[in-house]
Amino acid sequence: MKLEVLLSVMNLNKKDLDKMNITSNCVVINQCDKEDYEEYKNFKIYSYNERGVAHSRNKALEKASEEIILFCDDDVVYNHDYEAIVLNEFKNHPKADMIFFNLYSPNRKIKNNNRNRRVRIYNALRYGTYTIAVRRKSLVKHNIKFNTLFGANVIYGSGEDTLLIVDSLKNKLKLYANTNYIGTVHQLKSSWFKGYNEKYFFDKGALFCAINKKIKYLLCLQYLISHRELLVDIKLKEAYRLMINGCKYYLSGKGYDEFIKHKMEV
Repeated sequence: MKLEVLLSVMNLNKKDLDKMNITSNCVVINQCDKEDYEEYKNFKIYSYNERGVAHSRNKALEKASEEIILFCDDDVVYNHDYEAIVLNEFKNHPKADMIFFNLYSPNRKIKNNNRNRRVRIYNALRYGTYTIAVRRKSLVKHNIKFNTLFGANVIYGSGEDTLLIVDSLKNKLKLYANTNYIGTVHQLKSSWFKGYNEKYFFDKGALFCAINKKIKYLLCLQYLISHRELLVDIKLKEAYRLMINGCKYYLSGKGYDEFIKHKMEV
């Protein structure tokens, strides 16, 4: 059993790879303005002239070859023993398809796992892609990929990681939370988060619609009630209206720009 890191970056500087302490094999998908392939130390670097983090992660899945894969962002630095930790947990849990690990975050408060447990739909929406390790064959068997409508630089600003997790649960994969720390994620900047503004709540509505169309409005309301601290510049009623519009526009294949254009015309 071997581990392979799948790293998504934009406009790669190869010197930055040396800072991440990636000691296992690594597939790098570099979104830039050229088409290229090169090898650098233990890195296989594929450059594509395209945008969208979900596209990048799907490309990485196509190029991956090892049994266990670990998704990575360019602001992660791994602990020296990350590879042994991840592989040991999969060896110790042979029925696990996906395991979520902890990472320290010195710049932003994140919820880490405080106990080892199964992950179900009711506690699955908190995990970022950089926490996910998975048996590659489990995703391939069920054709589980990242939704390319969601994530940085596409229609809806985030949620590609959430939808991958939800799709995994719908396909009856076994998901586990693990208390081991495998590295640090610095999160100094975001390519999509611009504050808890209109687009944020609109896109959240689209995400909940993609998760479950039957109870989409209930999911939106539950999110607002449990995250009242986000309602600083926008009141609950307005945020809920934005989320409902996000649902409706998602079903018609349209995004926030079309919503704003329509609002200005009426």
